[in-house]
Amino acid sequence: MITDWINTLMQGLLLGGLYALFATGLSLSFGIMRMVNIAHGDLIVLAGFGSVAAVAPLINSGGSAWWAWASLLLVVPAMAMLAYALQRLVLNRTLGHDILSPLLVTFGLSIIVQNLMLEVFSADVRRLDTGDVATMSWSLGDGVAIGVLPLITAVCAVGVIVGLQWLFRATAIGRAFRAASDDPVTAQLMGIHHKHLYGLAMAIAGAIIALAGTFLIMRSTLGPMDGPARLLYAFEAVIIGGLGSLWGTLAGGILLGIAQAIGAAFDPGWGILAGHLMFLVVLVLKPNGLFPKTRDR
Repeated sequence: MITDWINTLMQGLLLGGLYALFATGLSLSFGIMRMVNIAHGDLIVLAGFGSVAAVAPLINSGGSAWWAWASLLLVVPAMAMLAYALQRLVLNRTLGHDILSPLLVTFGLSIIVQNLMLEVFSADVRRLDTGDVATMSWSLGDGVAIGVLPLITAVCAVGVIVGLQWLFRATAIGRAFRAASDDPVTAQLMGIHHKHLYGLAMAIAGAIIALAGTFLIMRSTLGPMDGPARLLYAFEAVIIGGLGSLWGTLAGGILLGIAQAIGAAFDPGWGILAGHLMFLVVLVLKPNGLFPKTRDR
């Protein structure tokens, strides 16, 4: 009995790593540009389908399943460039004191991306074959095991957040990001090209989106209309952790994953509900999240 609960908690912890990847890009766009990207979930799905399109023909023709990991070399830079172009050409024009404009534009973008994927990929679900890694696990003894693919995902999520923290605290561009976030007008007066800077921030978010989408389609089947559900998980993780806090985003993703795992242990239909209830409880007790960084802005 105890072993079962330990396995459940481990599964939830590792699932939280995937949710943290979902949420990190969203946290960046809000923390730096003060923009809520409604198309975030659909871009995650697009990245996943891009990974399948890039290497599935090679795998299906008898190639090694390790080609699935090579897809990251294509999809990560492609999504970074797409996100940069999207920010520079479209989203920068919506930024200002009114939060409604980026909401409406990204909502429209969400619909466009969904319909493009339906046209190109049809409504069929896809999955990226990673071979034995998909089912491989490491035994920790006493009946406790940990999945290799979920562990890789969680380690990647922690690595991304550690890297971003270093970027923001120890580099010149990181200080520019923080300055543009705190006071964009003064940052412009000091010579910071904010439009290019926002594009770079969205490019980083796009690279993280590519990681999230690829790991997601490695772990489960994915359909073109699954973006809104992923957006919801990302929102919940960001809000649980606190707006603007990267470590809070990781904590929010982990709490959400553990809540879903515990709910599913009682009844398979309760998993997602338990995560939503966890979100509501945190929202009632701590409306600003657990580790808010933007409460005073």
